[in-house]
Amino acid sequence: MALFHIFTKMPRLPVPVVLVQHMPPIFTGQFAERLNHASESTVLEAVGGEELQPGHVYVAPGDHHLELVATAQGACTVLHQGPPVNFSRPSLDPLFCSAARVFAGDLIAVVLTGMGSDGSGGCAAVVAAGGTVLVQDHASSLVWGMPGAVAQAGLAHRVLPLEEIGAAVLATIQRSGGGVASSGGPQ
Repeated sequence: MALFHIFTKMPRLPVPVVLVQHMPPIFTGQFAERLNHASESTVLEAVGGEELQPGHVYVAPGDHHLELVATAQGACTVLHQGPPVNFSRPSLDPLFCSAARVFAGDLIAVVLTGMGSDGSGGCAAVVAAGGTVLVQDHASSLVWGMPGAVAQAGLAHRVLPLEEIGAAVLATIQRSGGGVASSGGPQ
C-alpha cells in the first residue's frame, strides 16, 4: 500500500497531515490503527472537531467528507455526509479546497495511486492558493487515474516515483513550513 510505504520511512512530521482513503467506514478505523503502529507519527481516525497538531495524521472516516476550518489555534477538522463528490465519500476535493482556504501557500497536496479523477478539482484550488502539489508517477502507480488526472491537467508541481514522494514532502516542508494534506485511493 502506497501510504504505508511512505509513512513507514518518514520521521514524525513537524506539521499535521490529513488523509483521505476511498474506503468503507469499518476499514478506515482499522487502516488508521495499522498506520499508527507502522509510523512515527500519531495516526487516528478523525471524529470531527480535532485541532490539528504537528506530528499527527488524521484519517477521514469512511462515508464522511473531512474538511478543515480555520480556528484561533490554527485549524480543526469538520466531518459531514454531504453528497458524494467524484463518486466518493470521503473525497479529496472537499478536503483540498478547504485546506487551501486555511493554509493557502503553506499546503502540500499529495495524490497517490487510485481510480477516477478525485483530487483534480481540489488540486486546482491548492495551486490557486499558492500551495504545492505532488503526484505519484504512472510507472509506480497501481492505477494512475487520480494522479494522472492531476498531472494531465497541468496541476502537479512534481510527478514522482513512490520511492521519492516522502523525501519530496520533507524537502517541501523544510522550504515552506507548510501544512500537509495527503491522499490515496484504495490500494
